[in-house]
Amino acid sequence: MSKQFDLIVIGTGSAGSSVAKKCVGAGWKVAIIDSRPFGGTCSQRGCDPKKVLVGAAEVVDWQRRMKANGVSGKDVQIDWAELMRFKRTFTESVPDRTQRELTEVGITTFHGRAQFTDATTLQVNEETLTGRYVVIAAGAKPVDLGIPGIEFVTTSDQFLDLDALPKRIVFIGGGYISFEFAHIAVRAGSEVTILHKGKRPLEGFDADLVQQLSEASREVGIDLQTEIEVTKIEQKDKSFLIHTSKDSKPIPADLVVHGAGRVPDIDDMALEKAGIERSKRGIVVNEFLQSVSNSAVYAAGDAADSDGLPLTPVASAEASVVARNLLEGNKTKPNFTATPSVVFAIPPLASVGLTEEEAKEQALKFKVNYEETSTWYTSRRTNEKHTGFKILVEEGSGRILGAHLLGAHAEEVINLFALAIRHNLCDTDLTDMLYAYPTFTSDLGYML
Repeated sequence: MSKQFDLIVIGTGSAGSSVAKKCVGAGWKVAIIDSRPFGGTCSQRGCDPKKVLVGAAEVVDWQRRMKANGVSGKDVQIDWAELMRFKRTFTESVPDRTQRELTEVGITTFHGRAQFTDATTLQVNEETLTGRYVVIAAGAKPVDLGIPGIEFVTTSDQFLDLDALPKRIVFIGGGYISFEFAHIAVRAGSEVTILHKGKRPLEGFDADLVQQLSEASREVGIDLQTEIEVTKIEQKDKSFLIHTSKDSKPIPADLVVHGAGRVPDIDDMALEKAGIERSKRGIVVNEFLQSVSNSAVYAAGDAADSDGLPLTPVASAEASVVARNLLEGNKTKPNFTATPSVVFAIPPLASVGLTEEEAKEQALKFKVNYEETSTWYTSRRTNEKHTGFKILVEEGSGRILGAHLLGAHAEEVINLFALAIRHNLCDTDLTDMLYAYPTFTSDLGYML
């Protein structure tokens, strides 16, 4: 016999948990399902634990950079096992805490893979659940590489839980996951290679700043190779051989890591039985994040084919929109204007708004403020060799169209540009500000 609910949510990450809590708070009877430990990717297998490891790598980088500037002492080294122990103090409590918080507010929890049997009925293990509405917020999984030997590849989730760091690591793909993990691993003592099949890595970011970051990556020992495709992975004793599209010897590795992108984790949900249309990017939704083919279904986060970037803040914002539309009717639309994105490499690369290529495609008239800033005071005092910025300013109005930053604290300064773009501020609004000095944000005036 089916258990009846007002709302069934698939996924317990930032999007799913938020929708469930808001609806149960309005008096709805709510169920939530997850096949993995409760709490989602960001808090356990993504953003948060990654930043713990990045913080350790930054300490190593600081010490090495400042050797020539009067800072002496024994070389700082990462004890990987101890660092992972510290990381787990952030992650191990998440599943139990999340499930307890959901249960305490009256949400019924289920563990298992969910499959649709009709428009709003789901099968989870031996349980049958029927809802008035269903929200799909199941997150993402690594894209299928479709190559022989895929079973030997380590996912980003698994990398973040390694008890020991192997000597030779090869990352497949030149996206943000590979860059972030590579910068951690090389500073922890590993020999690191990134293999990217495209002409340049980090294709969604500014080309000039990506070039600077690529140079910085190579200088710290990362072997970054482009226009090379992995064709097969072969196990040899306890290590691996990576065969590529280039006529050369296979590349040896002790660990092969998947960094070639992620896709919505919805393939096995039997969406066709519920009449739910999907694309490669996820559930096809309208402007209210409602399925275009099943009005009882909404989607948020990585599972939704929306205009939002696959980022945790976007998932949270979409969850708020979905909850309001469920409770009040379709009135609220998401606002994706000026969503900042960051590659937490060393140095970090941050971006918001239009790239130079996008602004040209839109036939906008704009000026480009671009400069490498290694000679600026902010960079010189900490001996940073690869820093820079590119700001796009609309001609006539002075409106900021896009901002792209490379350097220490770029992940913080980019938020000021995001605020400016979202509220249609112009360059003089920012240059007229009085900033605390000397700070990284005080450089902002010189960028405009």
